[in-house]
Amino acid sequence: MGDVFSAQELSLGDARFSYRSCGHGGTQVVLLHGISSGAASWAECAASLADKASVLAWDAPGYGGSSPLPVSAPSAMHYADQLARLLDALNIGSCVLVGHSLGALMAAAFSQAYANRVQALLLVSPAIGYGGGPKAESVRDARLAGLAQGIPAIAERLPARLLSAAATPGQRAQVRDVALQLHEQGYAQAVEMLCAEDLNRYRTLPFLTRVYCGEYDVVTTPEQSRAYAERHDLAFGLIAGAGHACHIEQPGQLARLIAQIVEHVGGPRAGVSL
Repeated sequence: MGDVFSAQELSLGDARFSYRSCGHGGTQVVLLHGISSGAASWAECAASLADKASVLAWDAPGYGGSSPLPVSAPSAMHYADQLARLLDALNIGSCVLVGHSLGALMAAAFSQAYANRVQALLLVSPAIGYGGGPKAESVRDARLAGLAQGIPAIAERLPARLLSAAATPGQRAQVRDVALQLHEQGYAQAVEMLCAEDLNRYRTLPFLTRVYCGEYDVVTTPEQSRAYAERHDLAFGLIAGAGHACHIEQPGQLARLIAQIVEHVGGPRAGVSL
Protein backbone atom coordinates (compact mmCIF):
# COMPACT_ATOMS: atom_id res chain seq x y z
CA MET A 1 0.00 0.00 0.00
CA GLY A 2 3.03 2.26 0.00
CA ASP A 3 2.58 5.52 1.85
CA VAL A 4 -1.21 5.16 2.02
CA PHE A 5 -1.08 2.97 5.12
CA SER A 6 2.14 4.37 6.56
CA ALA A 7 2.48 5.10 10.27
CA GLN A 8 1.27 8.46 11.56
CA GLU A 9 1.79 9.90 15.03
CA LEU A 10 -0.25 12.19 17.22
CA SER A 11 0.65 13.65 20.63
CA LEU A 12 -2.16 14.23 23.12
CA GLY A 13 -0.97 15.70 26.38
CA ASP A 14 1.12 13.07 28.14
CA ALA A 15 0.50 10.36 25.52
CA ARG A 16 1.73 9.68 22.01
CA PHE A 17 -0.30 7.58 19.57
CA SER A 18 0.70 5.92 16.33
CA TYR A 19 -1.80 4.60 13.82
CA ARG A 20 -2.33 3.82 10.14
CA SER A 21 -5.29 4.75 7.98
CA CYS A 22 -6.69 4.45 4.48
CA GLY A 23 -10.00 4.65 2.63
CA HIS A 24 -12.44 7.50 2.46
CA GLY A 25 -15.93 8.47 3.56
CA GLY A 26 -18.79 6.28 4.66
CA THR A 27 -18.56 3.96 7.64
CA GLN A 28 -15.48 4.08 9.86
CA VAL A 29 -13.78 0.75 10.60
CA VAL A 30 -11.34 0.57 13.54
CA LEU A 31 -8.94 -2.39 13.74
CA LEU A 32 -7.28 -3.52 17.00
CA HIS A 33 -4.30 -5.90 16.84
CA GLY A 34 -3.18 -8.69 19.16
CA ILE A 35 -0.44 -9.10 21.73
CA SER A 36 2.46 -9.95 19.39
CA SER A 37 1.46 -7.66 16.56
CA GLY A 38 0.83 -4.05 15.55
CA ALA A 39 -1.10 -1.79 13.20
CA ALA A 40 1.06 -2.82 10.23
CA SER A 41 -0.31 -6.37 10.42
CA TRP A 42 -3.62 -5.10 9.03
CA ALA A 43 -2.13 -3.73 5.78
CA GLU A 44 -3.61 -6.21 3.29
CA CYS A 45 -6.98 -6.43 5.02
CA ALA A 46 -7.21 -2.63 5.18
CA ALA A 47 -6.31 -2.33 1.50
CA SER A 48 -9.24 -4.59 0.62
CA LEU A 49 -11.59 -2.36 2.62
CA ALA A 50 -10.30 1.00 1.41
CA ASP A 51 -12.89 1.45 -1.33
CA LYS A 52 -15.75 0.53 1.02
CA ALA A 53 -14.98 2.42 4.24
CA SER A 54 -12.56 4.62 6.11
CA VAL A 55 -10.13 2.35 7.94
CA LEU A 56 -8.02 3.05 11.02
CA ALA A 57 -5.61 0.61 12.68
CA TRP A 58 -3.95 1.74 15.88
CA ASP A 59 -0.78 0.71 17.59
CA ALA A 60 -2.04 -0.06 21.09
CA PRO A 61 -0.31 1.72 23.99
CA GLY A 62 3.26 0.44 24.23
CA TYR A 63 3.28 -0.71 20.59
CA GLY A 64 4.78 1.00 17.54
CA GLY A 65 5.14 4.69 18.26
CA SER A 66 2.45 4.71 20.96
CA SER A 67 3.38 5.53 24.54
CA PRO A 68 3.00 2.74 27.10
CA LEU A 69 0.29 3.05 29.70
CA PRO A 70 1.20 4.73 33.00
CA VAL A 71 0.37 1.58 35.01
CA SER A 72 2.35 -1.67 35.01
CA ALA A 73 -0.70 -3.97 35.18
CA PRO A 74 -3.44 -2.33 33.09
CA SER A 75 -6.98 -3.53 32.57
CA ALA A 76 -8.71 -3.73 29.22
CA MET A 77 -10.51 -0.52 30.20
CA HIS A 78 -7.20 1.36 30.32
CA TYR A 79 -6.72 0.51 26.64
CA ALA A 80 -10.35 1.34 25.85
CA ASP A 81 -10.02 4.79 27.39
CA GLN A 82 -6.90 5.48 25.34
CA LEU A 83 -8.69 4.39 22.19
CA ALA A 84 -11.47 6.84 22.99
CA ARG A 85 -8.87 9.62 23.33
CA LEU A 86 -7.46 8.81 19.90
CA LEU A 87 -10.88 8.62 18.24
CA ASP A 88 -11.86 11.93 19.83
CA ALA A 89 -8.72 13.59 18.48
CA LEU A 90 -9.42 12.24 15.00
CA ASN A 91 -13.09 13.31 15.13
CA ILE A 92 -14.32 9.73 14.83
CA GLY A 93 -17.71 9.54 16.50
CA SER A 94 -18.72 5.92 15.90
CA CYS A 95 -17.30 2.91 14.14
CA VAL A 96 -17.44 -0.74 13.25
CA LEU A 97 -14.95 -2.10 15.78
CA VAL A 98 -12.82 -5.16 14.99
CA GLY A 99 -10.65 -6.74 17.68
CA HIS A 100 -8.23 -9.56 16.91
CA SER A 101 -6.93 -11.81 19.70
CA LEU A 102 -5.94 -9.56 22.64
CA GLY A 103 -7.54 -6.71 20.70
CA ALA A 104 -10.88 -8.45 21.24
CA LEU A 105 -10.58 -7.79 24.99
CA MET A 106 -9.85 -4.12 24.28
CA ALA A 107 -12.76 -3.97 21.84
CA ALA A 108 -15.17 -5.56 24.31
CA ALA A 109 -14.17 -3.13 27.05
CA PHE A 110 -14.57 -0.18 24.68
CA SER A 111 -17.96 -1.46 23.55
CA GLN A 112 -19.18 -1.60 27.12
CA ALA A 113 -17.83 1.79 28.21
CA TYR A 114 -18.58 3.63 24.96
CA ALA A 115 -21.55 1.71 23.59
CA ASN A 116 -22.94 4.75 21.79
CA ARG A 117 -19.78 4.86 19.66
CA VAL A 118 -20.02 1.30 18.32
CA GLN A 119 -22.12 0.44 15.28
CA ALA A 120 -21.06 -3.22 15.21
CA LEU A 121 -18.48 -5.41 16.92
CA LEU A 122 -16.39 -8.19 15.39
CA LEU A 123 -14.28 -10.37 17.69
CA VAL A 124 -11.75 -12.29 15.61
CA SER A 125 -9.96 -15.27 17.18
CA PRO A 126 -10.70 -13.61 20.53
CA ALA A 127 -8.43 -14.02 23.52
CA ILE A 128 -10.69 -14.99 26.42
CA GLY A 129 -8.09 -14.11 29.06
CA TYR A 130 -7.25 -15.92 32.29
CA GLY A 131 -9.25 -13.83 34.75
CA GLY A 132 -6.55 -13.90 37.40
CA GLY A 133 -7.34 -17.59 37.90
CA PRO A 134 -5.05 -20.56 38.61
CA LYS A 135 -3.54 -20.62 35.12
CA ALA A 136 -2.79 -16.89 35.01
CA GLU A 137 0.44 -17.12 37.02
CA SER A 138 1.96 -19.86 34.85
CA VAL A 139 0.99 -18.02 31.66
CA ARG A 140 2.51 -14.80 32.99
CA ASP A 141 5.72 -16.56 33.97
CA ALA A 142 6.02 -18.28 30.59
CA ARG A 143 5.34 -15.10 28.63
CA LEU A 144 7.77 -13.01 30.63
CA ALA A 145 10.41 -15.74 30.44
CA GLY A 146 10.03 -15.63 26.67
CA LEU A 147 10.34 -11.85 26.75
CA ALA A 148 13.58 -12.17 28.73
CA GLN A 149 15.05 -14.07 25.76
CA GLY A 150 14.52 -10.96 23.64
CA ILE A 151 12.08 -9.68 21.03
CA PRO A 152 13.95 -11.36 18.11
CA ALA A 153 13.49 -14.75 19.77
CA ILE A 154 9.75 -14.12 20.15
CA ALA A 155 9.50 -13.01 16.52
CA GLU A 156 11.30 -16.11 15.27
CA ARG A 157 8.91 -18.48 17.04
CA LEU A 158 5.66 -16.76 16.05
CA PRO A 159 5.05 -17.81 12.41
CA ALA A 160 4.79 -21.50 13.28
CA ARG A 161 2.29 -20.73 16.02
CA LEU A 162 0.19 -18.01 14.41
CA LEU A 163 -0.09 -19.32 10.85
CA SER A 164 -1.27 -22.55 9.29
CA ALA A 165 1.04 -24.96 7.51
CA ALA A 166 -0.16 -23.54 4.19
CA ALA A 167 0.98 -19.96 4.90
CA THR A 168 3.28 -18.40 2.32
CA PRO A 169 6.89 -17.37 3.01
CA GLY A 170 5.78 -13.76 2.63
CA GLN A 171 3.12 -14.16 5.31
CA ARG A 172 5.63 -15.77 7.66
CA ALA A 173 8.01 -12.89 7.05
CA GLN A 174 5.23 -10.39 7.74
CA VAL A 175 4.48 -11.97 11.14
CA ARG A 176 8.19 -11.84 12.04
CA ASP A 177 8.70 -8.30 10.77
CA VAL A 178 5.74 -6.90 12.72
CA ALA A 179 6.79 -8.75 15.88
CA LEU A 180 10.32 -7.34 15.63
CA GLN A 181 8.77 -3.92 16.28
CA LEU A 182 7.50 -4.97 19.72
CA HIS A 183 8.66 -3.06 22.80
CA GLU A 184 9.38 -4.85 26.06
CA GLN A 185 7.34 -2.53 28.29
CA GLY A 186 4.27 -2.54 26.06
CA TYR A 187 4.39 -6.32 25.65
CA ALA A 188 4.79 -6.85 29.41
CA GLN A 189 1.79 -4.62 30.12
CA ALA A 190 -0.27 -6.56 27.59
CA VAL A 191 0.72 -9.84 29.25
CA GLU A 192 -0.57 -8.50 32.59
CA MET A 193 -3.84 -7.51 30.97
CA LEU A 194 -4.25 -10.92 29.30
CA CYS A 195 -3.66 -12.72 32.60
CA ALA A 196 -6.04 -10.55 34.64
CA GLU A 197 -8.93 -10.07 32.22
CA ASP A 198 -11.83 -12.30 31.18
CA LEU A 199 -13.78 -11.59 28.00
CA ASN A 200 -16.88 -13.09 29.62
CA ARG A 201 -17.04 -10.15 32.04
CA TYR A 202 -18.19 -7.84 29.28
CA ARG A 203 -21.88 -8.02 28.65
CA THR A 204 -23.36 -8.47 25.20
CA LEU A 205 -24.70 -5.13 24.00
CA PRO A 206 -27.59 -4.30 21.65
CA PHE A 207 -25.63 -3.92 18.44
CA LEU A 208 -24.61 -6.47 15.87
CA THR A 209 -21.80 -8.63 17.29
CA ARG A 210 -20.11 -11.55 15.56
CA VAL A 211 -17.31 -13.93 16.45
CA TYR A 212 -14.91 -15.42 13.90
CA CYS A 213 -11.95 -17.75 14.23
CA GLY A 214 -9.32 -19.17 11.91
CA GLU A 215 -10.09 -22.72 10.83
CA TYR A 216 -6.63 -23.91 11.93
CA ASP A 217 -6.15 -21.61 14.92
CA VAL A 218 -4.17 -23.37 17.66
CA VAL A 219 -3.95 -20.30 19.93
CA THR A 220 -7.60 -19.38 20.40
CA THR A 221 -9.07 -22.52 18.95
CA PRO A 222 -12.32 -22.78 16.98
CA GLU A 223 -13.76 -24.85 19.84
CA GLN A 224 -12.96 -22.11 22.37
CA SER A 225 -14.27 -19.31 20.16
CA ARG A 226 -17.44 -21.23 19.31
CA ALA A 227 -18.09 -21.96 22.99
CA TYR A 228 -17.71 -18.28 23.83
CA ALA A 229 -20.09 -17.28 21.03
CA GLU A 230 -22.69 -19.85 22.10
CA ARG A 231 -22.43 -18.77 25.74
CA HIS A 232 -23.35 -15.24 24.74
CA ASP A 233 -25.79 -16.14 21.95
CA LEU A 234 -23.59 -14.61 19.23
CA ALA A 235 -23.22 -15.63 15.60
CA PHE A 236 -20.03 -17.61 14.93
CA GLY A 237 -18.12 -18.38 11.76
CA LEU A 238 -14.83 -19.90 10.63
CA ILE A 239 -12.27 -18.19 8.41
CA ALA A 240 -11.27 -20.97 6.04
CA GLY A 241 -7.63 -21.78 5.51
CA ALA A 242 -6.34 -19.56 8.32
CA GLY A 243 -4.49 -20.01 11.56
CA HIS A 244 -4.61 -17.50 14.40
CA ALA A 245 -3.32 -14.54 12.38
CA CYS A 246 -6.22 -14.80 9.95
CA HIS A 247 -5.97 -11.10 9.00
CA ILE A 248 -2.52 -11.86 7.62
CA GLU A 249 -3.16 -15.31 6.17
CA GLN A 250 -6.64 -14.66 4.72
CA PRO A 251 -6.91 -10.85 4.58
CA GLY A 252 -9.34 -10.79 1.65
CA GLN A 253 -11.71 -13.23 3.31
CA LEU A 254 -11.76 -11.28 6.57
CA ALA A 255 -12.15 -8.01 4.67
CA ARG A 256 -15.23 -9.41 2.91
CA LEU A 257 -16.76 -10.32 6.28
CA ILE A 258 -16.07 -6.82 7.60
CA ALA A 259 -17.43 -5.29 4.39
CA GLN A 260 -20.69 -7.19 4.86
CA ILE A 261 -21.06 -5.59 8.28
CA VAL A 262 -20.19 -2.18 6.84
CA GLU A 263 -22.88 -2.60 4.20
CA HIS A 264 -25.35 -3.70 6.86
CA VAL A 265 -24.85 -0.74 9.18
CA GLY A 266 -24.77 1.60 6.20
CA GLY A 267 -23.01 4.50 7.91
CA PRO A 268 -25.43 5.82 10.56
CA ARG A 269 -25.65 3.91 13.82
CA ALA A 270 -27.97 0.96 13.28
CA GLY A 271 -28.30 -0.59 16.74
CA VAL A 272 -29.00 -4.02 15.29
CA SER A 273 -28.75 -7.22 17.36
CA LEU A 274 -28.46 -10.76 16.11
